[in-house]
Amino acid sequence: MERIDFLPISKDDLLERGWYYYDFLLVTGDAYVDHPSFGTAIIGRLLEADGFRVAVLAQPDFRSTKDFLDIGRPRYAVMVSGGNVDSMVSNYTAARRKRSTDYYSPGQKAGRRPDRAAIVYSKLARQAYGNIPITIGGLEASLRRFAHYDYWSDSVMRSILVDSGADILSYGMGERSMREIASHLKKGIPIDKMTGIRGTCFLTRDLGDLKYQYVTCPSFEDVSSDKYSEALATRIQYEEQDHIRGRAVVQQHGDIYLVQNPPSIPIDTKEFDRVYELPYMREPHPVYNSMGGVPSIEEV
Repeated sequence: MERIDFLPISKDDLLERGWYYYDFLLVTGDAYVDHPSFGTAIIGRLLEADGFRVAVLAQPDFRSTKDFLDIGRPRYAVMVSGGNVDSMVSNYTAARRKRSTDYYSPGQKAGRRPDRAAIVYSKLARQAYGNIPITIGGLEASLRRFAHYDYWSDSVMRSILVDSGADILSYGMGERSMREIASHLKKGIPIDKMTGIRGTCFLTRDLGDLKYQYVTCPSFEDVSSDKYSEALATRIQYEEQDHIRGRAVVQQHGDIYLVQNPPSIPIDTKEFDRVYELPYMREPHPVYNSMGGVPSIEEV
């Protein structure tokens, strides 16, 4: 019987498996808990089931590229998530005070993830690996995919795809879109040509070759300076979230356009069962045992 184990989290883990290369690096702002209530575990196990070699880099040092360089460059792409909770919510209270605990970190110790983690990790991956495909996904990326009001800075910020420097953003549930991205990369399709994947956003300077009928919403510049434009943009974005009739949504940011493709088609019952029956260990990685465990698993 094939051994079931945690996904590798270090170069030593890769070598123990006899892997001298691997395909995808999943970077997360949470500790690594191999349970289907954690998005990183789901995407990792799905890609593994599709035959890919997957490694996890959980809560890397955000002050340098050392942890990225230590585990080595993946063959196809880096897939970044801020974690199960928006990093700003994890790090600050509603009164904008630093939190003293983080239940998604070992020993509930705060300070192990950076502010705006998806942006920081994406930039570190770019510094470490150069011209490699980078995807962002999860709650933080989904909530910030358009120009958005940011409570902590009391300002309107650009799409997280613009600020992160990532190549493509997967929003919502990523079981379909992330597998499709992985499949395309394996076939040698450049990531900047992946403009037709439902449930994703990308940046472009040319709207002449979009794959779906689209509607425009007020630009970042308009949203930043006018509350009515912000409200209108939000309404348009919400109106196109139906996976049957939803159109693509375009929002201009300076001289580039953010394009949100229509939402992914939800997985059916058979696919849903398959996702949650994958061989998860259903517990935190044992590397955290000496650190007090990961408290967030207790509620599941």
